Amino acid sequence: MSVTAETPRPATRRGKQGAGRGVVLGTVLALIAFVPSAAASAQTAAPATSTIAWTTQDVAPGVQVRTGVLSNPDAAGVWTVTVQAPAVNRLSGAATWAPLGDRDWADATAGRLRATGFEPRLERVEWDQYSDTPRGTMGWQVRIGRYATQAEAGTLNSAVSAAGFRTSVEWTGYDGRQSADAERIHVAVVDPARLRGTIEVSDGGDVADREKTSTVAARLGSLVGVNGGFFITSDGDGVQGTMAGLSAVHGELESMAVGSRAALILEDGGRRPRVADLSTTVTVRAGSATYAVQGINRVPGKLRNCGRPGAVPTERPRHDTTCTLADDLVKFTPAFRAQLPTGTGVQVVLDKRGVVLSRSDRGGSVPAEGSVLQGTGAAAAWLTEHADIGRRLTVHEVVRDASGREVELGPDDSIVSAAPTLVEDGRVHIDAATEGTLDPLDLSFGFAWSNVRQPRTLAGVDRHGRLLLVTVDGRRPGVSEGFTLAEAAEFMRSLGAVQALNLDGGGSTAMAVNGVLANTTSDATGERAVGDTIQVLPGTGRD
Repeated sequence: MSVTAETPRPATRRGKQGAGRGVVLGTVLALIAFVPSAAASAQTAAPATSTIAWTTQDVAPGVQVRTGVLSNPDAAGVWTVTVQAPAVNRLSGAATWAPLGDRDWADATAGRLRATGFEPRLERVEWDQYSDTPRGTMGWQVRIGRYATQAEAGTLNSAVSAAGFRTSVEWTGYDGRQSADAERIHVAVVDPARLRGTIEVSDGGDVADREKTSTVAARLGSLVGVNGGFFITSDGDGVQGTMAGLSAVHGELESMAVGSRAALILEDGGRRPRVADLSTTVTVRAGSATYAVQGINRVPGKLRNCGRPGAVPTERPRHDTTCTLADDLVKFTPAFRAQLPTGTGVQVVLDKRGVVLSRSDRGGSVPAEGSVLQGTGAAAAWLTEHADIGRRLTVHEVVRDASGREVELGPDDSIVSAAPTLVEDGRVHIDAATEGTLDPLDLSFGFAWSNVRQPRTLAGVDRHGRLLLVTVDGRRPGVSEGFTLAEAAEFMRSLGAVQALNLDGGGSTAMAVNGVLANTTSDATGERAVGDTIQVLPGTGRD
């Protein structure tokens, strides 16, 4: 689709000054040619024209926020009924359902529907522009009806379901293969060369806690804040608020990577932001004996998003999946302020020099100036053999990028991670399968997360070293529908990003400006409390 840019009026002198060295991007934003993926374009019945008008807020020197609505009055989203295809979870072998199937299933299902008195239609779905999945047809969706309201589609859905079909009511405006009605976007452009402050990751000082992005921003006096990485939201998956991926705050590793996944590195207080795929290795040593630590600040045996050696059912990253580890060694830092997990295994308490203070059953709390190791299975046996009271243990932590180069962390460095990579070397590069957000061999997994429009939070770096923090609202039919991963990548590239990644999204997507929530979040209950955030702070950073 083509884009007609509508710049805000009147164009004030201050607005033009804001598009100087720090934010040349303002001109780029006004001329964005935002084009959906090739797959989406190929499946759109007719070209459409979208318009966008930007309002600009100069928050501080080196910090500008632009808000716009990418709207397309010709888009024709409707409510429809989608028939689900029977599927098998590739990892567990359990029967499940997928939003699409192969052509044989689609033809057979359409025939059954016609025989029952319904009028189905078949819609071909192509693989989006991922760097690590097949090309061409992904599968086929079988749909019935086109309605203006969800209630009307719901009535049909009840009838189709009663006829023995597994169904769902969907808004076609969420499909990446047709134009969206509207997408409400916030873009914060932060120029570290002009910023009189820092850019940091904040977990509120407690990794075992959840807090709203705007609440953290208000407390810190933040200029701009957005939500950060993936985190635990259910007690069944671990301790709520703890990160489900790599996190480092003020140079301290507070959680480990799950495989090699995209991360935003904020070096030197954010003066040198960059995006890279990062992995972590942590080892504890007692004399000449060593053992691999597989987690930091998480429940032993439970590994959200998988991606660690020995994990079951997969050692590869697998989004929103909780794997298990039988022989698990986990380190807890003073930032873990909840009660320590209990259960079978062994616990060792260390002082700030790594000297063993006690060895006991699991439980209690982490000392303010020390750490705790908890082991299960073989790891518990290793602690029993080597962690004698009074003995010193050393813990060695290493963060590496995809090339194997070590990322050294100092007190002014932070890391927030999520998945997947969106832009690499100035080109769209979405490694959704590698980073575990989509499975080419299992269409029941990840389709809605990756191929369907959702609220998104994105981060990128342009060729001038400026940090781009972006949110797009979603799950609001006809008001703001969000981005697919491919649309998110194209949008970041259109902003001039040479590196970009997808952060946590959905109900977590939030941007606060001067401590006040700026976007409209998607949860019915309002802004969601999250595990960590990225904050642009004036002066010396806190927390």
